[in-house]
Amino acid sequence: MRRTQWSASAWLVSTALAAMAVAVAADPPAAKKSAAGTAAAAKFKLVSPDIGQGKTIAQDQVFNNFGCKGKNLSPALFWSGAPAGTKSFALTMYDPDAPTGSGFWHWVVYNIPASTESVPAEAGDPKKKGMPVGTVQGRTDFGTFGYGGPCPPAGKPHHYYFRLFALKVDKLDVPSDATAALIGFNINANTLAKAELMGLYGR
Repeated sequence: MRRTQWSASAWLVSTALAAMAVAVAADPPAAKKSAAGTAAAAKFKLVSPDIGQGKTIAQDQVFNNFGCKGKNLSPALFWSGAPAGTKSFALTMYDPDAPTGSGFWHWVVYNIPASTESVPAEAGDPKKKGMPVGTVQGRTDFGTFGYGGPCPPAGKPHHYYFRLFALKVDKLDVPSDATAALIGFNINANTLAKAELMGLYGR
């Protein structure tokens, strides 16, 4: 009797394993799909001659107000490896260490054409028109449009994240005076991949 029960159990296990093998062959595991997506994202790179990864941000890029005496010049940025299907880019600069309870947005740019691979230094000044045609620079938490450099309160250095997003849409459907948070929501909802560069600044 025991032998019969064992054989039945073995048959059930064997049948279950066979069914799993068929399912795997028909539909690749989610882990493989995730790995492929991670590999594609790993090729997406953002670099700058003005911002070293993990290095102190120079005075040229620092804000010129509220006790800070920089030149408030946005850095030159270059990127490569955007994933297939990219229809536009968005660019942000964000300080999560700001004592606001919600961080601080220093730069919010969107509707950058998919053919773009760089933005020149000082393009963050809307008056200089250095951005590609069609690009929109949103309002920062300083209350102004365009680039606003680091200007933290005295204390430990803050982390400033420059993030470039490859988007699956040509344009973001947001008002021209949308808040950075609203723009960020729409960016994240349409992101295919993200490249990141982080600089430090304290005073």
